[in-house]
Amino acid sequence: MSNLSIKQRNTLVEEHLWCIDSVIWQNYSLIQAARLELDDVYQSLAIRLIRAVELYNPDNKAGKTLKNYIFMSLRYALRTCGGSQAQYGFREAPYFLPNAVVSMEALEESDPYWEMRIAA
Repeated sequence: MSNLSIKQRNTLVEEHLWCIDSVIWQNYSLIQAARLELDDVYQSLAIRLIRAVELYNPDNKAGKTLKNYIFMSLRYALRTCGGSQAQYGFREAPYFLPNAVVSMEALEESDPYWEMRIAA
């Protein structure tokens, strides 16, 4: 559906916002166990919903409806919400890194390529 106008895309996204709530409700205990903020999860899933609507191709998805494609995409996106890059912005951060702060000077001293490591 990449040939949709922005208005059409937004209409489809608004019609399917309930899918985000459904995926969050179905996986609420997982979200709590991973210590994820609901607002962050919702935002990640909302972005994925927009991308799913944009990327959906009814001719190329083996008969999957838009709703099924959205749910598949949202469930996949939920798996990546707990990753270190999603939570902290670092690719190779430890799994649980609460309140970690590192000075830029310390990064510069320890690794000359520090800017590439923290880039998304």
